[in-house]
Amino acid sequence: MFGTLQDRLIKELAKAGIADIAAANAWIREVYLPAHNQRFARPAAVADSGFVTGSDPAVLTEILCAHDDRVVNRDNTVAWERLKLQLPESPLRYHFVKARVRVHAYPDGSLAVFHGPRRLARYSAQGEEIAAAPTTPSVTPCSPPSRRGLSRPEIVKPAQRRPSLTASARGVTSHRQVGTKKRPPDRTKKLTKKIDGIAPAAI
Repeated sequence: MFGTLQDRLIKELAKAGIADIAAANAWIREVYLPAHNQRFARPAAVADSGFVTGSDPAVLTEILCAHDDRVVNRDNTVAWERLKLQLPESPLRYHFVKARVRVHAYPDGSLAVFHGPRRLARYSAQGEEIAAAPTTPSVTPCSPPSRRGLSRPEIVKPAQRRPSLTASARGVTSHRQVGTKKRPPDRTKKLTKKIDGIAPAAI
């Protein structure tokens, strides 16, 4: 293609007797391009268009605006042309003195200062800070609080207990006796010392 435009196109213009730019543009548009496309054009491998619509216009705005790096002054301001952009307080750090930031200049004249991927502030064309819009609250409705039992008295049944993972001792042994049986307290014998060969009496 480069060789065609550098060599063949110039010779074709000379053969047509064209000597000025206006006539050359008209001849290329009306004669050369239709003949060139008829000879070299091929159908597209993919039928869809190669141009894709951007999903988020705000992303394109950030990409296509003018970018310029700046160093923050000692008074925590950024110089842009004849403006001084005062950086507001930030939860990221106490100040940005001597930090390298990036100024975005948009087509409508507004400005923005970025520190890495984070936007520190937005400004009007006159250098006045534009307050950030408050975050929109969620529109998902909350479920109303339950007022069951307040309108009419109802008997609340006790919740059914789930079976335990480990069985209780009563359930395992049922009525069988395990181990030695304890004597009742009235049958307990208390032994005393044997005095002069007399056996102690049971109490």
